[in-house]
Amino acid sequence: MLHYSVLLKEAISNLNIKEDGLYIDATMGYAGHSKEILKKLKRGFLFAFDADSEAIKYSDKVLSEIGGNYKIFHANFKDMQTVLAKENIELVDGILFDLGFSSPQIDNEERGFSFMHDAPLDMRMDKDKPFSAYEVVNEYSKEDLARIFFTYGEEKLSKVIALKIEEERKKQSIKTTLELVEIIKKAVGANYFFKNHPERKIFQAIRIEVNGELEALEKVLPDAIKLLKKGGRIAVITFHSLEDRIVKNIFKEYSEVNDIVKGLPEIPDEYKPLIKIVNKKPILPSKEELEENSRSKSAKLRVIERM
Repeated sequence: MLHYSVLLKEAISNLNIKEDGLYIDATMGYAGHSKEILKKLKRGFLFAFDADSEAIKYSDKVLSEIGGNYKIFHANFKDMQTVLAKENIELVDGILFDLGFSSPQIDNEERGFSFMHDAPLDMRMDKDKPFSAYEVVNEYSKEDLARIFFTYGEEKLSKVIALKIEEERKKQSIKTTLELVEIIKKAVGANYFFKNHPERKIFQAIRIEVNGELEALEKVLPDAIKLLKKGGRIAVITFHSLEDRIVKNIFKEYSEVNDIVKGLPEIPDEYKPLIKIVNKKPILPSKEELEENSRSKSAKLRVIERM
């Protein structure tokens, strides 16, 4: 199964992996990063999280061929702290988040993530969950549709598209990805459609809504920071501005001195920043990587270290 892990070398080297350390791959996917972490752990241990049972089955096989010092959890990374507490794990040496979708997930037509193939409206990362893209498209009010299209897709014609969806689903429910693409095209007109590709933004918005991606990210990052040992690192790879903004803002908040004590000659320990930002500017894919994998072009890597 072909899966290309974006910013692989950069992410692994920035984690500063110790061979006896405890590490978390919060977004295991098809084990691209996990297997490189595991290869470096001689006496250490890897905890990996994923919501996708197909990815878990594949990755378990890949990792088992490297070593047995790992454990996979079929869970959303937002529950990381709770899951690890049950394992009596309080602190770890490093955590990796790769917020992109694995190529096998996008390319598997049945999953409904792609606007280029006809498939049921699904988009669930965790197929055990009942809530899918079908419910969003057919049951959300036009106001709620417009809100998520604008907020999560940054699409300026969100209201027009939401109104058209409402009109069309009154005739019959919208069941497939290409039906939805056709409705988007009708709503905005062919000229705008082919010039601006609103279907990309609408599909992104629905996928984020179905999987609660941004809320999960906002919840997990503060938890992850508190899980780090002194000198431990978090590396986060984002793929669109909404994710990157959340990561940047949370890292900024935790790396600055609290306003209450700013300017004091001696800062009390409880007000000192918890983290320092390792790379002031995000690390971007190299020219070689961009040539090898066009899907990496929007990727950004941000790294912090626990003080």
